[in-house]
Amino acid sequence: MHYPTAKAANMVTNFMGSAFLLTIFGGFISDSFISRFWTFMLFGIVELLGLIILAVQASDKSLLPAIGHQPSRGQEALLYLGLYAMATGVGGAKATLEAHGADQLDKSNKQLISSFFNWFFFCLSTGGIISATFMVWVEENKGWQTSFRLNIGLFSVALCIFASVVTLYRNKRPAGSPLTRIAKVLWHTARNWKSSLPFVQTPNGISHKKLKFLDKATINDAVSWEQVEETRTFLCLLPIFASTIMMNCCVAQLTTFSVQQGRVMNRKLGHNFEVPPASLSVIPLVVILSSIFLYEHLAARFMKNTPSKNNIFTPIKRIGLGLLLTSVAMVVAALVEIKRRNALENHVKVSVFWLGGQYLLLGFADMLTLGGMLDFFYSEAPDSMRSMSTALAWCATAMGFYLSSVLVSIANAVSRLGGHQWLGGKDLSTNRLELFYALLCVLNFVFFLNYVYWAKRY
Repeated sequence: MHYPTAKAANMVTNFMGSAFLLTIFGGFISDSFISRFWTFMLFGIVELLGLIILAVQASDKSLLPAIGHQPSRGQEALLYLGLYAMATGVGGAKATLEAHGADQLDKSNKQLISSFFNWFFFCLSTGGIISATFMVWVEENKGWQTSFRLNIGLFSVALCIFASVVTLYRNKRPAGSPLTRIAKVLWHTARNWKSSLPFVQTPNGISHKKLKFLDKATINDAVSWEQVEETRTFLCLLPIFASTIMMNCCVAQLTTFSVQQGRVMNRKLGHNFEVPPASLSVIPLVVILSSIFLYEHLAARFMKNTPSKNNIFTPIKRIGLGLLLTSVAMVVAALVEIKRRNALENHVKVSVFWLGGQYLLLGFADMLTLGGMLDFFYSEAPDSMRSMSTALAWCATAMGFYLSSVLVSIANAVSRLGGHQWLGGKDLSTNRLELFYALLCVLNFVFFLNYVYWAKRY
């Protein structure tokens, strides 16, 4: 569509951010009103409509800008309509599919639940590899319209397969709006704020020390103990969720600036083949696929011979390791960019495979963190809020993509005061991408320390 580099990067992150942010909406719908199966089907059809709009635009030259020109308002409106119909569909589908899958399993078997989320993530990554290799080849050689048509056909078949076994699924009935119940608890807590804490006789005899002020909501029996526990559990998940946002901001760079770096590096593989920049995302996906096999093998062996209290494969420890690895990845990314710029000054293009280090580390970190978050939020959530709570993992990804756009704008605004924007030019070689990566490294480490604080107290 011939957008400038920075705007194109921000459009990608905003689209991805919207898709992941809308998982909260999809989770709310499936927990409150209709089952997870029908929520997935509804949002899947919306995603399919978005794909069809993009396919129509890609097939009609009158709906595309001329070479060297930016799109008209009408062309831009159609593009955004297709993109954000897709984002809405993706959001609703992601919020419900993994929770629906885990609902089919025995909740008391934590290892089985953890394995399910690992293999669910494995399937997502397999789809990503097909997208970044075969689909990229189709786009570059046969055109975007052919790629979109293929996606429409494949996704239609997938929806039909999913729907064909509806009678075999274990479907959980929605329990009404969890947000309404949380709001009710908070309202009655505030209303009874000056009252002394009541003695609460819980069904299982457990007395909670966390957020005990919420017990005030039970005064005069306005709110049930179960509703207070539901609210307490959900609120305790939020600091863990917030601590992972910066990590997802770093991962967002794999789809934006890292691809832009790849475009200006030596992409030759042998004499005749050039690696498409978009296919560089295969590296972290391959790392994810390989690491899931390794992780499952090590976790199974370790848990057989180790007491549960010494288990290093718990979701909360897994998330922490992923956050720490992300800061290491951003150090590597900054050093590679310095090497690329120095080589270019001597009229030498370094190999695109120098980007492999940051892709490898971020891929492994993403597997640890996102897989751990899906497992953690589903396992810890109240039964009536599992879709919404699982959606927090994807929502953190959304916040990371949005934060990336904000940080790009802030970095440009501040660096402009020094006379040269870090990321403002169309030519990446005149920018200071290494400084932006260093900034992300420092910020992510601060978020990691914040995570350690809350994880120790969970």
